Amino acid sequence: MDISISTDKLRKPSTALSGNGVGLRSQHYRDFLSAPVAIDWLEVHTENYFGDGGYDLHVLQQLRRDYPISLHGVGLGLGSQRGYSSQHVEKLQGLVQRLEPGLVSEHLCWGSIAGRQLNDLLPMPLTNEAFDLLASRVTQLQETLKRQVLIENVSTYLRFAGDEFSESEFLVQLAKKTGCGILLDVNNLYVNQCNHAEDAHAALLCFTQLPASSIGEIHLAGHLLTPECVVDHHGSQIAAPVWDLYQQACSLFGPEIPTLIEWDTDIPALDVLLAEANKAEKCRAKERASHDKA
Repeated sequence: MDISISTDKLRKPSTALSGNGVGLRSQHYRDFLSAPVAIDWLEVHTENYFGDGGYDLHVLQQLRRDYPISLHGVGLGLGSQRGYSSQHVEKLQGLVQRLEPGLVSEHLCWGSIAGRQLNDLLPMPLTNEAFDLLASRVTQLQETLKRQVLIENVSTYLRFAGDEFSESEFLVQLAKKTGCGILLDVNNLYVNQCNHAEDAHAALLCFTQLPASSIGEIHLAGHLLTPECVVDHHGSQIAAPVWDLYQQACSLFGPEIPTLIEWDTDIPALDVLLAEANKAEKCRAKERASHDKA
């Protein structure tokens, strides 16, 4: 069955979402509520705001007046064999209608089995069978939300022997098939390069098969070096090799893609996140200057 859809039917990401963003965390609510913060937009984990009320949703609705919002899902598990929760999608749909976010994103992963939610972003087998499953699920989700959804590449600690695609090839074909966008996590590319001897720069080049507008958002984060592997822990400043890859991404796709600083563990003062966002802006400015000289 051909599940290709017309991308004309999908609402594209809002052009109002531009520049640099940080993830909104409860530790920083007071900072944002007390005075304007020099950041362009905020990203939140969708599932944290599924309640019908409460302080967290109240704060987010307040901040929505001043900052565009990106909704980043971490619990849907699009690739789970038996499907995802219809209640989860209903709550997502309600939150999208309530907040009118600039972007909505999910992960290339699965997360449940036999009705049990495993609360992890588990790696997909990169096979034709898995591709058909994901394409169907992404199409269904976009049709339900009536808008484009970005799908993020994930960090992994194993690859399947039967893989028929690289992850970047899988995502490129998924975007061509469904009209979805790509959330390009540059740190995840580097983590996978270290863990699987993959070529992160080659992965970036693979995405050039798509129009630059297909890359709807970029994530930058810190990682943890261990003797066994590199762990995508989002608990430290961004490492130099990841900044180098980000500069390459700016060169390949242009400097105007919205860029997020992710920091989810050992959360520091807001000023630390803003300093990382300023580094991202310097990379973007460098690429703009390069374009102007050309």
